[in-house]
Amino acid sequence: MIATSLENNPTVQRLREHLPTAVAKAESSRGEVTLWIEAQSLVEACRRLRDDAALQYNFLSDLTAVDYVRLPQYPRFVVVYHLYSLPLKHRVRLKVVAQGDPPSVPSVVSIWSTANWHEREVFDLFGIHITGHPDLRRIMMPDDWEGHPLRKDYPEGRQEVAFSYNTPAFPEHRAHMRRVRPEQPPAKEGRP
Repeated sequence: MIATSLENNPTVQRLREHLPTAVAKAESSRGEVTLWIEAQSLVEACRRLRDDAALQYNFLSDLTAVDYVRLPQYPRFVVVYHLYSLPLKHRVRLKVVAQGDPPSVPSVVSIWSTANWHEREVFDLFGIHITGHPDLRRIMMPDDWEGHPLRKDYPEGRQEVAFSYNTPAFPEHRAHMRRVRPEQPPAKEGRP
């Protein structure tokens, strides 16, 4: 479903012309265009957006995900791609529904190499598998970490952070963190 105001948008026109089934829905809000792309067409659509001389979306500025678990009108996981055309100075947002168990979307590393770390972050923090990714493993959490912290159903927990007021051995810890040159006298007590 494409709104009438978006039918004249060059990005929508070019994608519809070359990949008629790729765009499931197009939206515009506050001058920002969002295209909902079918997951099976994602790689081909991204390649077209990058390589088409009339579009030239040559910069993937961000790639993240959203967990809509508390909003039943939306699919649970949506992966969001923010693209920018440096030569033409225009931008577009792509949204792709991550379906399946585990939820997954195809990798776009072959199109924008910067997607490598972004996709690993989405995998690590949301648990969305990126099919075809060259090195899909955790990037932020330890390898033995259980769960995915940015999921809305992730259990809330609390871990005390070490500060000078709640850690008895803080001065000794701090001494190891500070670089002291042999010719330089150590800092006076009470100074960082």
